Parts: sequence; structure tokens; C-alpha cells
Amino acid sequence: MTTVADATVTEVFFDFLCPFAWRGVELADVLRRERGLSFRLRHFSLVQGNHPENPDRKAPTWWLHEQPQGEGGAHQQASLRSFLAAGAAAEQGEEAGWAFTLALFRARFERKAELDEQTVQDAVRVAGLDPERFATDLADEQARRDALAGDLRASSALGVFGTPTFVLPDGNAAYLRFSQLVREAGQAEQLWNLYTEVLHSGAGIETIKRPR
Repeated sequence: MTTVADATVTEVFFDFLCPFAWRGVELADVLRRERGLSFRLRHFSLVQGNHPENPDRKAPTWWLHEQPQGEGGAHQQASLRSFLAAGAAAEQGEEAGWAFTLALFRARFERKAELDEQTVQDAVRVAGLDPERFATDLADEQARRDALAGDLRASSALGVFGTPTFVLPDGNAAYLRFSQLVREAGQAEQLWNLYTEVLHSGAGIETIKRPR
């Protein structure tokens, strides 16, 4: 549901499979906690975006939320499992959703854990969630899939192709691939200001990619 407050919120589309998305979510978390900016976590599936049945990312025919759990490749299973779990965590409130998302990302990319059931339960504990409520909300699978479908359809309408993609309150949107993890508030603010300045500049910059 859209609210008046949404006019001040930046949406960040991410996938738990992506280390660049992890860096983007960490940046957003610093900015919201230390600088008072508002971000909303949204899901985008790289598996869906890269699926051979979806040559047009704005008109997919293969949707991750419609796939059975336990089927498909390892990435598909891990992604669907993580998204549904994040949706269940968010039922305990916005802060719970952020805490779980960060805990799962850190488990994956700091501790190199697989995105399996044990890692999900560990993230529930680290995030301080009510485990019984989490289990109940996760068991309401249709509600979790419906919520995921909303994010996937929104990302499709925008033409999202990579993570993290930030959508500013004025509708400006772009994928930004971070080369390093930023957790210091001043550095995060400087990077964010540069990013938004580029989007608002009218320069029409589509890609900046450094040679290696």
C-alpha cells in the first residue's frame, strides 16, 4: 500500500546472492541510522532476470515466486528460500526486517555460509526475532509468495537488471556497483551524495566501469 511517507523513501532492490547488493544494503543501513534517510528493502531476483525464458526483463514469463521450493538449481533454491524468509522476518516490523536481512547477508559474505535452512535460523537468532512467530509467518507460504510477487513485478516494471538498484523518491533509478564495503557514516554520505548528484545532473550517464 502506498502512503504519504513513501514520497520520502528510496527503494533498494537487492538479491541475497549478490555481494554488491550486500554492500548497497549496508550503505543504506548506515545512512538510515546515522543520517536519518529512509530506505525500503525490495527484492529482485537475479535468477529470474537471467532466466533463458525471460529475454525481455520487462515482460518475464518465468517468475521465481511461482517456482516450487526445493526445485531448480542451487542458486534458485537459495534465492527463493532467502526471499521468503526475509518476508517472514519483516512481519515482525521494519527494524526486524532490516536486522534479518543484514544478518543473512553477513552470514553469506563475511562467514561464507550457504543460504540454507541452518543459516536462515542462525540469522533469525542473530537478528533477535521471535522464532515461533517467524516459523508461523514463514509457514503462511502463500502470503510470503504474494509479497515477493509484488516486489518482482515492481522490479520488472522498472526494468531492473542488477543489484543493488536504488529508486529515489522522485523516480530517478540506477544500478550502482560498489567496489568496497562502506560502514563509516561520513564516507557513506559522501558516496550517496555523489550518486544522487549524478542521477539528477541530466548528464545521461548510463555506465561507468573501470578497467581491471
